[in-house]
Amino acid sequence: MSDTISREITLKELAIKVTEWLSYLKSKWLIILIGCVLGVALGYLYASYKKPKYVAVSTFALEDANSGSGLGQMAGLASMVGIDIGGGGNGGVFQGDNLIELYKSRTMIQQTLLTEVAINHKKQLLIDRYVDFNGLRDKWATHPILKNIDFKVYKDDRLIRAQDSVLGEVVKEISRSNLVVTKPDKKLSILKVQVTSKDEAFSKAFNDEMVKKVNEFYLLTKTKKSVQNVEILQHQTDSVKRELNGALAGMAKLTDANPNANPARQILKVPSQRRQVDAQANTAILTELVKNLEMSKVSQRKEMPLIQMIDSPILPLNKVVTTKTQGMVAGFFLAGFLMSIFLLVRRGFLSMIR
Repeated sequence: MSDTISREITLKELAIKVTEWLSYLKSKWLIILIGCVLGVALGYLYASYKKPKYVAVSTFALEDANSGSGLGQMAGLASMVGIDIGGGGNGGVFQGDNLIELYKSRTMIQQTLLTEVAINHKKQLLIDRYVDFNGLRDKWATHPILKNIDFKVYKDDRLIRAQDSVLGEVVKEISRSNLVVTKPDKKLSILKVQVTSKDEAFSKAFNDEMVKKVNEFYLLTKTKKSVQNVEILQHQTDSVKRELNGALAGMAKLTDANPNANPARQILKVPSQRRQVDAQANTAILTELVKNLEMSKVSQRKEMPLIQMIDSPILPLNKVVTTKTQGMVAGFFLAGFLMSIFLLVRRGFLSMIR
């Protein structure tokens, strides 16, 4: 019973407090109104000077190799007899969230920034374009090193310390504010890459190059083992074929050297028989190698993932801009809210002092 009374008293006190606060704010309506007017003015100025942002969006679908297919079963049967044709897949390399993290990696973003593209009929590095439209050159005008920094000049094909530091900061900013990679539907293998910046040409070029480089790296990584396997089998096949051709040529030379050999002298047949044995052995080995090579090539084609572009950025890009009306409305409500909080905190602080 006492707990119920206590709870009712607490709720009653809270309601009284809220009523007091509202009454106090009503008494300060003129101050709040002045704050709202200032907020409207600031919102108008903000919308007037804020530059629009341009959004470049690419969507594409990934069709990966199916380890449960007929070829995967054939690979399992082949492995039982000691033949590896690589049909078991890559264990989910760069699938799902892993591929999204690949897009956000420093290596991929940095390689994209150091790519030279044609913008307005002029070739330019994307990192130089980013530095220009963000006004960083003006900020670096008094810096002894950064004012003359050139990202086209490498030392022993490596970035110098200043270049690496600047690129590191730009990569962080792009990953945090400009680049968004998502899967619109978790059940589908469709990825959406979105690049937002204040420069329309940069947004489109960066999106195009980023998607291109990541997809190339993805394809290379997915098929790396099968490509190496094909190269090894091809090298072995070529080597055995050369040995077989050498054995056949040796048999012909021995026959030409002794066209009328004495059949009573068996020793004269030994070199030719040796060559014949080598030719037969190499023929058997070559047959198996060619078989394994063709199976590996089929497996390589099967493991090659299909990347199908659905949408790519097309000029003019979608422009995100804050209108003056939006700025004024947002400034009105934000200023009114902040002014009310300030007045209530000030009243509470003065009450504590008294």
